[in-house]
Amino acid sequence: MSEEMPDFSNVQSGSSSTATKIYEVVSGDSLSKIAKREYGNANHWKLIYEANQDILKDPDKIFPGQRLKIPSL
Repeated sequence: MSEEMPDFSNVQSGSSSTATKIYEVVSGDSLSKIAKREYGNANHWKLIYEANQDILKDPDKIFPGQRLKIPSL
């Protein structure tokens, strides 16, 4: 069984740029890995953390199954 995730990096949203994507955390994820996948830059992890401070108290503690808001750049 392949663990490879589909590459959606070239998908363009047809809605407004203010639309927020939801990402479900999987085992092995970190905010920097998610930022790298979503934005192409791991250093944008703070954007995800700041958008999810209602559920994240520590940026190093995310758990599989959590649904994180991914703000647009």
